[in-house]
Amino acid sequence: MSQVFSEETHRNLLARIPQCTGREVADWLRTVEDGPALCFEEKLSWLRHEHNLAYGHAKAIIHEYDLRRAARKLL
Repeated sequence: MSQVFSEETHRNLLARIPQCTGREVADWLRTVEDGPALCFEEKLSWLRHEHNLAYGHAKAIIHEYDLRRAARKLL
């Protein structure tokens, strides 16, 4: 996996996603959930090419998805 953004940068990117994409973060997380089962970098490429997302936004969405998935496993 490539270098992760700082927590502050990650949160800032997530906050800007609705304005930049016209979709809420929750919608993007569902898109990733319903999308193909790929590794991090492949998901990143898939979001960028299939959904025309900027690199930073795609990376933030996938990272957030992975964080939430990991948190669910801990419960």
